[in-house]
Amino acid sequence: MTEGSDDGADAGGELDRTIGLVGATTIGTGIMIGAGIFVFPGLAAGEAGPAASVSFLIGGVIALLVALPASELATAMPKSGGGYYFVSRGLGALPGAIVGVGLVFGLVFASAFYLVGFGEYVAMILIRVGVLSTADVTVGPLRAVAWVGAFFGVILTFVSVSGTENSESVQNAVVGVLLAILVVFLSVSGLDLLGVRGELRVAGAFAPRGWGAVLSTAALVFTSYLGFVQVATVGEDVVDPDRNLPLAMISSVLVVTVLYVATLLIAGYTFTPEEIGRMGETAIVEVAESYLGVAGAVAILFGGLLATVSSANASILSASRALYALSVDSIVPKGAGRVNRRYGTPHFALGFVGATTVALVALGETEVLAEVASFLHLVLYGALCVALIVIRRRNPDWYRPSFNCPGYPLVPVVGAGASFGLIAFMDPTSQVLGAVVCAVAVIWYLGYARNVRLKDAV
Repeated sequence: MTEGSDDGADAGGELDRTIGLVGATTIGTGIMIGAGIFVFPGLAAGEAGPAASVSFLIGGVIALLVALPASELATAMPKSGGGYYFVSRGLGALPGAIVGVGLVFGLVFASAFYLVGFGEYVAMILIRVGVLSTADVTVGPLRAVAWVGAFFGVILTFVSVSGTENSESVQNAVVGVLLAILVVFLSVSGLDLLGVRGELRVAGAFAPRGWGAVLSTAALVFTSYLGFVQVATVGEDVVDPDRNLPLAMISSVLVVTVLYVATLLIAGYTFTPEEIGRMGETAIVEVAESYLGVAGAVAILFGGLLATVSSANASILSASRALYALSVDSIVPKGAGRVNRRYGTPHFALGFVGATTVALVALGETEVLAEVASFLHLVLYGALCVALIVIRRRNPDWYRPSFNCPGYPLVPVVGAGASFGLIAFMDPTSQVLGAVVCAVAVIWYLGYARNVRLKDAV
C-alpha cells in the first residue's frame, strides 16, 4: 500500500483479497433471497396463482441475461465498484458517475429497507412466542421497530469496518442457516403437497387468472433479483477473481431462482389466489404454519429475520465499495477512498454508508426508497450490458476477460432491453425519484468532476 496519513489510513490504498467463492456467492444470494420468499409470495400468488412461479422464472432468465455479461466484465476488471467500474470504462465518466452515484444510494436505500424489515421480524417473532402482544407493537408503531433496525445497522457497519473477513463470516453463517431452514420447509411442504406424506393437495388451475397476469407479476417481482451484480462490486476483495466472480454471480442467480419457483408453486397450490392475496406480505408464514404448525411459522419468521440481516450486511458492504471506487477515480473526494491499514477496509466509505443508512432507518417510511433502489439497479443493469457491447467493439489492449459471455451479442442486447423495459412498469413515484437521483449525479459530475480523466477508459 501507499504511505498514508497519521490516522492509520491510506488514501486510495489497495483492499485485501479475503473473500472466497462461498463468501462471494453468499453476498449475491444473501441480497436476493429476501423479498422473493418472505414478501412476494402472497402478492404474486394472489395475482397469478401457481403460475406466479413462471413469473419468477422469467425474472430469473432476465437476471441471467445480465449476469453473463457482468461475469465477462468482472473477469476483465475485478475492481471495487463492479457495475460502476464497467460502465465508466465502457461508456465514459458521465454515464459512470450516474450509475456509480445511483448504485451507492440505491444500495443505501435498500439497506434501510432491509433493516426496517429486521425490526419488524423481531417484533413478529416476539408476538408469535407470546412475549409481546399485537397491541404492544402497534402502540407507537414503527418507531421502536425502526430503532431496533437502526441499532443493528450500527453493529453491521462496525463488523464491516473491522475486516472484510468478519463480514464474510457473518454472511456465510447467516445464509447457511437460512438455506437450511428453507430446504427443510420446501421439502416437507412439497412432500405434503404432492401427497407423499398425506393426501394430494395439488388442485385447481395452474394459471387461474390468465397469462397476462403472469407477465405483469414478473415486472413486480423482478426486484427480488436485484443483488447478483453486487458480487462484482466487491471484486477487489475476491480471491482468484477470474474463477470466483463468474461462478458466484451465475450460481447465485440459479440458486435463488430454484428457491423462488419452488416456493411459489407450493404457496400457489396451498391456498386459492383469493385466500393468499388477503394474507399479503405475511403469506409465507401462513403457508409454513399450514404444513408445520406454530413451529414452522416461527422458523420461517426466524428465516425472514436472517434474510434481512444477510441482505443488509451485503448491501452495506457493496455500497461502501462502490463509493470507494468513485473516490479512487476522483468522482467524489479522495478522502472517501481511505483504507484502514490495520483492517484493510475503506473505513470512511463504510462510515458514510452506515450513518446514512441508519439515519434513513430511524426516519422510517423506507418502502418507497426500496422501489427507487430497484429503478437505479435496472439503470445499472441496462448500462452494464451496453458497456459490454461498446468495449467488445473497441477491443482495447487491456481488455482480456477469462470468461466470455455466451450468445454474444444477443444476450447483452436482450439483457439491456429487458432491464430498461421493466422500468416502464414501475410505480410513477419511483420513476420520478429515481430520475431525480440520476439528475443529482449529473449535476454533481458537471460541478465537481467534469475534468476527470479515467484510466483505461475505452
